[in-house]
Amino acid sequence: MTTTAQLVSARQRAARRITDILQPMHVLLAGLTGIGAASAGTWSGAAWGLFAAVFAGVVPASYINWERKRGTWGDRHVVDRSQRRPIFLVILASIGVALAVMLPAHAPRDVVVAMVALWAMTVGLLAVNDGSKWKISVDAAVASSVVTMLAVVHTPWWTLAYSLVALVCWTRTALSYHTIAQTAAGSALGTATATLWLL
Repeated sequence: MTTTAQLVSARQRAARRITDILQPMHVLLAGLTGIGAASAGTWSGAAWGLFAAVFAGVVPASYINWERKRGTWGDRHVVDRSQRRPIFLVILASIGVALAVMLPAHAPRDVVVAMVALWAMTVGLLAVNDGSKWKISVDAAVASSVVTMLAVVHTPWWTLAYSLVALVCWTRTALSYHTIAQTAAGSALGTATATLWLL
């Protein structure tokens, strides 16, 4: 007979698997590559999207993993809000470096605009992190931003993928990393900054 504790444990295991699959690095790798392909209609566009994803997603994730191995943080989630500032600064710097390469090289416009939107979103995350006691969900913000950008650049059918954003939000609350309000705020910020720069 299944106990309440077993159900809770199974729920948390499922939430952890899903949040690891839909983590920002993975979402950015898939999403920005897709935006590049849709923007340029060629493999070169996809390559630019992948280049952008490396700087927006892989570099920050690598930094987090490096700090985790040093013992600074327990895992990639960095649950302590006071420890998150360096991550946002690394993201801003990394996206800035990518844009410094992409602009003179005439990368596809939509990929450049997507990077600017992600940079603006990160500024918002940093401002809330430093200016309040709130910890907005980065996972929710990234997922929402990428879905919004794909819906604008590729096809409105991508709005159906907001169901995945809702799933990301559920995992963050199920694991007690964020409140419902913090995941909703992350989703709203991601959508707002993407819409602001893409419309």
